[in-house]
Amino acid sequence: MAGVKLLAFSGSTRDGSLNQRLLDIAVGIARDEGAEVTTINLREFDLPLYDGDMEANAFPPRADELRQLFIEHDGFLIASPEYNGSVSGTLKNAIDWASRPRAGETLVALPAFRGKVAGIMSASIGPFGGLRGLLALRQILGTIQTLVATEQVLVPTAEKAFDGPELIEPLPKQLLPILVKRVVFLAGALKA
Repeated sequence: MAGVKLLAFSGSTRDGSLNQRLLDIAVGIARDEGAEVTTINLREFDLPLYDGDMEANAFPPRADELRQLFIEHDGFLIASPEYNGSVSGTLKNAIDWASRPRAGETLVALPAFRGKVAGIMSASIGPFGGLRGLLALRQILGTIQTLVATEQVLVPTAEKAFDGPELIEPLPKQLLPILVKRVVFLAGALKA
C-alpha cells in the first residue's frame, strides 16, 4: 500500500540471528506490497538501561533518535526472540526509551506508539517457536496503545527451518505473507 512506512527491527542483535533472517523475509514481503520499510539494528543505538534519573537529567541522544524513528513510521515489523519466557532485554529497553514523554507531553501521549500497528514474529530453537515471548510482547505493545495484528508467526526448531536466507518450514512460510499484508493494510487504514 503506497504511503505506508514501516520500521522493522529484531529483538536479537546476535550475528546470524534466526529472528533477523525471519525479519529480512518479512521486510521483502512488505516492500513487495508497496510499503516503505526502514530496517534498524538495535545494537547500533547502544542504549543505556532505562533509568528515570538519567531521563530527568539528560535524555540519551541515541534514545531520541530511536524515538523519532518510531514516531515517523506508521507501523512496525518486530521479530522477537524468547528469553526466559519473555522478550529480550534489548527489545524491552528500546521500547521503554521510545515510550517516554518529552517536554509538553503527558504520560499517555505515546506518539511513538499510539495509533500504530505492529506485526510480531519469532524464530526459536525450541518447540513452541517463541510463543511465550510473543505473548509478553503483545501485552507490552497493547499497554502502550499499539494495535497488534491478530496474526503472528512462530517458527519452532528454527535451526532447521531455513535454507540459508530462505524460510522452508511450510506453515510459517505460508503465514508470514498473511501477517505482513495485514500489517500493511492496517497501517494504511489507521493513517486515513
